[in-house]
Amino acid sequence: MEALKLLIDQSPDNEEVEITIKCGMIDPALEELIAQIRLYSFSITAKKDGRTYTVSLSDIYYFESIDNRTFLYTEHEVYECELKLYELEQQLTKTDFVRVSKACILNVKVLESVRALLNGKMEAELENGEKVIINRHYVEALKRKLGMQEGEDNV
Repeated sequence: MEALKLLIDQSPDNEEVEITIKCGMIDPALEELIAQIRLYSFSITAKKDGRTYTVSLSDIYYFESIDNRTFLYTEHEVYECELKLYELEQQLTKTDFVRVSKACILNVKVLESVRALLNGKMEAELENGEKVIINRHYVEALKRKLGMQEGEDNV
């Protein structure tokens, strides 16, 4: 990435945060920065114990669909989300989230490690110690999201 010029216009007149990126070409480093900005600025409305919460995307470890209900998992909490997995998948395409099975979308930023299992599947261990199985049909998508080469099995 070439030299980065950062301009911050802080004023009480600004009613909302606006980020404009001016560039010649979007390189991988800039794509990563854009993904982080999207992750920071995006949140999901979810419910727990009859209350409604706004959960920042950067706090979400993964989404899981169980019995036609969608749940989102943070480091220590579980919330129910109104959106279906396919809707989340569409909204999260340019972020650090990737579909890892028919029922799960994972935030790769919370991956501690991955290891190969039998039948082409992988197991992901998350920063909070939880383990998520990556279905063999989704292994390539995960490897692409992580920038892994064929044959690499550790993050």
